[in-house]
Amino acid sequence: MISSDAITWNAPDDEHPARTAGQRSYAAVAKGDLDEWLTIYAEDCVLEDPVGPSMFDPEGKGHHGHEGLKAFWEKAIASVHTFEFEINDSFANPEGNTCANIGRIKTSFPDGSYTTTDLIMVYTVNDEGRIKSMKAFWEPERTMASFTAAG
Repeated sequence: MISSDAITWNAPDDEHPARTAGQRSYAAVAKGDLDEWLTIYAEDCVLEDPVGPSMFDPEGKGHHGHEGLKAFWEKAIASVHTFEFEINDSFANPEGNTCANIGRIKTSFPDGSYTTTDLIMVYTVNDEGRIKSMKAFWEPERTMASFTAAG
């Protein structure tokens, strides 16, 4: 298990390269460390967060390669004050290279307001254990409906 105060892991935690890559990704995001986050992803990766058209990806084609990840970071991650990840289940076939994590992310902003996103995140890694695909299944409307103002 990758240790971080921002991650509550209530799921199976056996050694699996995709599970470990997901945990590393959460920890890097929670630290606000773009450079570390990029090392976890393959150069030819595709990130879909959320899957389909959204405010972060109007065409729903995903963010491709490290340049796409940097653009996503600026749109979706850079303005967030803190992330809290709660993973309640994780499915990873020992013979495969994919993991699906079920959980919730609390996203807090500098003014104290926050949203909560319930989601499923699917990670696929290459032979080096770097993420080649990440698909996050969540509904922007549900997340926006969870918005809680500061104070």
